[in-house]
Amino acid sequence: MRLYFIRHGQSSNNALWDATGSSDGRSHDPALSATGYRQAAQLAGFLAKRDPAARVAGRDLQNHVGFGVTHVYCSLMERAVATGNAVAEALGLPLYAWPDLHEVGGVYLDDEVTGEPVGLPGSGRAYYQGHYPRLVLGDDVDEGGWWNRPHESRADAQLRAQRFLKDLLDRHGHTDDLVTVISHGDFYNMFMAELLGLGFPSPVWFSLNNVGITRINFDDGLSISYMNRLDFLPRELVT
Repeated sequence: MRLYFIRHGQSSNNALWDATGSSDGRSHDPALSATGYRQAAQLAGFLAKRDPAARVAGRDLQNHVGFGVTHVYCSLMERAVATGNAVAEALGLPLYAWPDLHEVGGVYLDDEVTGEPVGLPGSGRAYYQGHYPRLVLGDDVDEGGWWNRPHESRADAQLRAQRFLKDLLDRHGHTDDLVTVISHGDFYNMFMAELLGLGFPSPVWFSLNNVGITRINFDDGLSISYMNRLDFLPRELVT
């Protein structure tokens, strides 16, 4: 298996923070910004590009020939679904929902009085079917919303990263599958800490820009070809 772990395009919350340095007015489930949609289109075109005639000495560790993605997964957060939808459309593949890929904390807003984070339902099945017909949903996504839980603690998020890694290896670990997941920056750090055995809390922060790509190879032991790859983006789209 080869894994491409990719962060979603810029969301309205990302843009809000970049502009103000504050989360005041944040959305509980933000959409992509205009820049985020442009990033997603650039990402999709890059992953779909193939050059079978490219000359590569040894293994194609930089994907000069192409990516050949076989599976595309995303979290159920709006920004990840929209990014994954652009990728899946460009590749002509279904987009599979994987709820465990969600950002740390889940779907929530801070209570205006106490300041404490309060969990919210999240979108329901009809919303996804109406807006993203390519998205393949599990039976556990109903009309009541996919989240419907309290705010997630960081300790629980680390346990989820452990579960995701185990489930990923169970599904694809002994195959030649080329797997893309569209997820989130904080969860990426939880996943990398689990993958590399760094413990919790991790002493290392792994930066991942919007639509940054990390390639992890499981086919001959564990190796990382690159992290936070952004060379396919024009400089004005790097966020």
